[in-house]
Amino acid sequence: MEYLISVVLIALSALFSGLTLGLLSLDVHSLQRRMRHGDKYAAVVYPLRKHGNFLLTTLLLGNVAVNTTLSIFLGSIASGLVAGITATALIVVFGEIIPQSVISRHALYFGAKTSWFTRFAMVVLWPIAYPISKVLDYFLGHEVPTVYTKSELMDIVAEHESSDLSDIDNEERQIIQGALKFSHIHVKDAMTPKEKVVMYSEDQVLSDEFFEEINNTGLSRFPVYDDSKDAIAGILYAKDLIVEDDNITIKETEEALDKKTLTVQQNDMLDTVLVKMLNSKRHLAIVRDEFNSFVGVIALEDIMEEIIQQEIEDEDDE
Repeated sequence: MEYLISVVLIALSALFSGLTLGLLSLDVHSLQRRMRHGDKYAAVVYPLRKHGNFLLTTLLLGNVAVNTTLSIFLGSIASGLVAGITATALIVVFGEIIPQSVISRHALYFGAKTSWFTRFAMVVLWPIAYPISKVLDYFLGHEVPTVYTKSELMDIVAEHESSDLSDIDNEERQIIQGALKFSHIHVKDAMTPKEKVVMYSEDQVLSDEFFEEINNTGLSRFPVYDDSKDAIAGILYAKDLIVEDDNITIKETEEALDKKTLTVQQNDMLDTVLVKMLNSKRHLAIVRDEFNSFVGVIALEDIMEEIIQQEIEDEDDE
């Protein structure tokens, strides 16, 4: 009978000890996210874990009470020195090290499966544990959510991509990391500089040679300038040239030239420019410097390439 009582006490000590480390290692906000995605274990554990100080106080009181009882009980069936050594060995090995090692690795599973035990302990120890937890709540406040920096989030995504337990693949990692980084990239670092921009004067005649040149570029939008290349008069849309008459100038076209342009600064951030493009329904923006000089263009495609971290090539790209 004495051995049975000892085993029961050690089992209770192991359960209290393991659940203390396991349940308190679970993040409340992570459990909420898991619940929203249908995790049945998180749905069971969250109602217990959200009362952090009450849960902590209950498990610690239970653990101390069981360990004290175990020591006293062993002292009644053995000499003081033997009982002390035996109790210490049993508690450390079977009541602390083993259960904490096992339960900490599978905290959500064990927490859900033993939720009935935790609830029972919280009810039994409520007269002592609850007042103590309210004092802790008053002085310590609510738990602060874990907030990661963008660099930490990118590291987390990379760790998930390299883990066999995650379903994140390399392409998804690139896109997520690109989305986190592109808001720190300036327009000047992603734009097409002025010297590489294909642009035309508004007095350019729509000749056969012009149409052939337009077709060879593989581009769909072209800045159009007035007197000088700094004086942007609009954007020419290649797809609309098909409805225009031959041998007229660009400024005489009815559909192909859009005189409304989106202008951004070279030091603007890409996330700001993306919002402007979406709101104005423009896929190409004119880039100017602090002196209002034309320095290049940036396309929606340029921003998307920064996000997905690779070049977007079509059938016309070499």
